[in-house]
Amino acid sequence: MTSAARTASGADPDLAVGLAEPAATGSRTARWRALLLRHRVDLTVGLAFVLLASWLTHGLWPDPGARVLAFNPADQTLYEWFLAVDARALRGDFGLLTDRLNAPQGVNLMTNTTVIALGVLFAPVTLLLGAPVTFALLVAVNLAGTAIAWYLLFTRTLHARRLAAALGAGLCGFGPGMVSQSNSHLHMTAQWLVPVIVWLVVRLLRAADPGPRSLDRTDRRRLLTSAVGLAAVVCVQVFVGEEVLFLAAVTLLVMTVAYGFADRELLRRALPSFAGGMMVAAGLALVVLGYPLWFQFAGPQGVADGMFSPHYFSADLRSWWTISPLSVVGDDASARLTTGPAEYNTFLGAPLLLVTAACALWLRRRPLVVACTAGALVTGALSLGPRVVLDGEPGPVPGPYALLAGLPVVDGALPMRFALAVLPLAGTLLVLAVDRALRAPGRVRLLVPAAVGAALLTVFPAPLPTADRPALPEFITGGHWRDCVRPGGVLAPVPAATPKEPWPMRWATAADAEFGLPEGFFIGPHGRDGSAAMGTFKQPTSALLADVAKRGDEPVIGEEQRRQARADADFWGASCVAVTDDAPHAESLRRTLVQLYGPGTRIADAWTWRV
Repeated sequence: MTSAARTASGADPDLAVGLAEPAATGSRTARWRALLLRHRVDLTVGLAFVLLASWLTHGLWPDPGARVLAFNPADQTLYEWFLAVDARALRGDFGLLTDRLNAPQGVNLMTNTTVIALGVLFAPVTLLLGAPVTFALLVAVNLAGTAIAWYLLFTRTLHARRLAAALGAGLCGFGPGMVSQSNSHLHMTAQWLVPVIVWLVVRLLRAADPGPRSLDRTDRRRLLTSAVGLAAVVCVQVFVGEEVLFLAAVTLLVMTVAYGFADRELLRRALPSFAGGMMVAAGLALVVLGYPLWFQFAGPQGVADGMFSPHYFSADLRSWWTISPLSVVGDDASARLTTGPAEYNTFLGAPLLLVTAACALWLRRRPLVVACTAGALVTGALSLGPRVVLDGEPGPVPGPYALLAGLPVVDGALPMRFALAVLPLAGTLLVLAVDRALRAPGRVRLLVPAAVGAALLTVFPAPLPTADRPALPEFITGGHWRDCVRPGGVLAPVPAATPKEPWPMRWATAADAEFGLPEGFFIGPHGRDGSAAMGTFKQPTSALLADVAKRGDEPVIGEEQRRQARADADFWGASCVAVTDDAPHAESLRRTLVQLYGPGTRIADAWTWRV
């Protein structure tokens, strides 16, 4: 059939071009041109998301090494170090327990949010351009990638109109919680696999429901391939961000129950096969993840409990109808309703809440709407924590989270982050409403999209605030550290890195983690009775030098302090101790180190002591 015949028979002219022109010309260029023409709207939407993400993160460019996210520089330092350690996998130097921090015990990478999959995937960028470039790139990629993934799910699985899908996906990728978490929490914003997980679950459900007939060989094959695919994606997501996977699993569980009650005939037909497929997926995933999860909870330097108080990290009820301070029309005064700029998870604002609720009410007879509404209500309620907080004051009313507090795995999730699951659920409701309106005659065709668009404008994000950060010492950037410690050895910076001041970890990051550090910023079993804690115990010499750096007072050093200094250096396995000229009270630190270790050696802009 010719191109003209297809067009005359009612086929899409763009599709006709895509089928006919390459056959006629046999040209690769023609095939690409047809493909671009066929998907020009999708490509435009994807490009718009990329440009928006680039605009939001433009403060980190064009020199990521000299710029930092103003609200959370400590966490950015930590994630850049993670990326540097992950990138070493390309050099064959990688394990779930790294010796490049907290020497000599090391750090359990599974216990920490080390975004291993992202670090390995972007390792070439890290090794060529540095971890700060990878970090800045991932902040933008996570936002745009998440929005694009949801857009594809809405258009391909829900078959929604592109305008509806773009509006909903924009909320999923650039909603207040996502932009807020972009302040250094890469493990929370890397959500572009969540729509893939949802698609595989939907595919599994469709394969499990053949209608009035029984399952045939094709259905069973689809069930199996969907289960295998789901297991594979879940395994990857574990090494991207376990908390996001946990939130997705809880939300999908609630939605599955609600959907089953809304469509009991589907539940009767599909439940046995669907449950079987999910069990296959879970079994396959556990085969792969069994050892890493054991290592996380029971391996060296692993922890089995959460370290963050659910009472402190509970969402304020008032924050739900408040506009995020990181939105264009937001007010900084509302920042008091949460724990910090990285946790504006619930700040959807009254206009968006009201419009979303109206859309849910309008479409209330659809099972998917029932499921999304139930998921949003449950996860929103869980975000309130063990006790409902209103305007900063804990009240007498217990929150639903109190029923889950203390349970394994659940205890490691911050209550207020359950609100992140509301974004894609609200986005789905808006997509369904706009799509239905666009297919309807009359005023509703314009009224609903206009109302949704206006509501989304109230949460339109502003660029992430950034600031300059101090330059690294020449001792590091010039590679002079190699005159002090061999690659793979331990360099003890003075003062040592701590969770509140992890800046010396930038030294190791700039050196591609070729040397280890004592102490540092990480999660490990160094709390009371081996419970989870941030950082580790300070050795006596480290504590002494930290006090000098803080106060500038030089202590009296005797033989006991010198003996302890040698013992601490031996404990760390340190080859070298170094203090740079930009250290706080650098001269006082140098004189104290001379008393502890003897005369130092000047290397570039640092004083060093071989120990």
